This record gives sequence, structure tokens and C-alpha cells, in this order.
Amino acid sequence: MILEDIMQKNVIAISPFEPIKYAIELMETNHIRHIPIIDNKQQIVGVISDRDIRDVRPSILHQNEHMEVLEQPIQTIMTTNVITGHPLDFVEEAAVIFFEHKIGCLPIEKDNKLVGIVTETDILYTLVQLTGAHQPSSHLEIRIPNHTGVLADVAIILKKYNINIGSVLVYPDQDEGYKKVVFRVQTMNPTKAVNELKANGYSIIWPMTQEFFHE
Repeated sequence: MILEDIMQKNVIAISPFEPIKYAIELMETNHIRHIPIIDNKQQIVGVISDRDIRDVRPSILHQNEHMEVLEQPIQTIMTTNVITGHPLDFVEEAAVIFFEHKIGCLPIEKDNKLVGIVTETDILYTLVQLTGAHQPSSHLEIRIPNHTGVLADVAIILKKYNINIGSVLVYPDQDEGYKKVVFRVQTMNPTKAVNELKANGYSIIWPMTQEFFHE
């Protein structure tokens, strides 16, 4: 999946010369936490977040004091070293960027112009969809040898019992000779398939015991 599929295209963006109070109004009215800052050529020159606003906004105990601060232009508090993405970047690559740089949004640009925005909420929701965790399903986790064809062999056993696979995730095991595979399967009782997997020598990590199965 690419960012173009999940990005918000109707982006609220403002000039760096607008006052800070205008950004506050936009955030509160539109229930957003980030606003890209663009010049007259639609090029990204900065980004502002609700955290930036909190840092300069007078506290509730002094909300009538120092109001002149909110009249200052956005450019005085915006982040200028902006990390951006491209519509054709992959979602999982963007997730790595969010994690490594601890950012809350990723403005999307094409031909040096702002065309969209992706937030951490967009990324999280997309990953939930990709894993199928939001749908009725069972969690099946298996430790398999790390060599060609094993994943297909497991899938054949699941197919034998008419178990549809919603998603598959593979992650490393402490032993490099193995992988851990997590299946989201669209059945509430994969007991027979689990028993056959065990009979074929596969190590079942989850479910740990049959008491987790329900008719």
C-alpha cells in the first residue's frame, strides 16, 4: 500500500506570515493537530503542531496576559527542518520514519508542492487494517524453520480445513534458523488445523493451550 491511498488530500495549510492565533483557530475548528506551512508556490517551508502552540500559548492562569505573543507570525515558532514523503512511498516505510524520528505528521509533496498529509493516526489505522485486527478472527502464531516453502506448507494445512487467512506477519526468532509467523485466520476455532500443525512438527506459540478455543 502506498501513501497516496491513505493520505488526506484536502490539506489545511497556511502562510508563514499568518499570526499564531490564526493557527489556533484552525486547529480548534477543524479538530486537527498539525498544519503544514507553505509559501506562495505551494512549497513546504515548515510545519506547526499543537505542541508548538502549547509552548507559547499563555496558561489558563494567565490567559489574559502576554496575548501579544499570539499576534506573532507562524514562522517564529514553526519547525523548518521538515521531513516529507512522496505519494508513491510505501506505508510501511513511512511507519519507520514516524518511529525513528518521533514525528506526528508527514506532509506529502510531489514536484516540490504540497499534495497531502499523513498523520500518526492514519498510519496506525492503516496498520490495523493490514493486519486484520479490527475484524472477527483468531490469532495463530507458529515457529517455523527459516527456509523456502515452509510458509506455503502451513498455508496448505490451513486450506485443508477451509480456514481463510486474513493476514500474515513474519518476524525474527532468537534462533536465526527459525521465523515466527503470525496468522489472522477467519475462524473462531482452528483446533483441528492446530493439531495437524503440531503433528507435522510445528511449534505453536499461540494459542498456548486448547482452553483458548471455543465452539
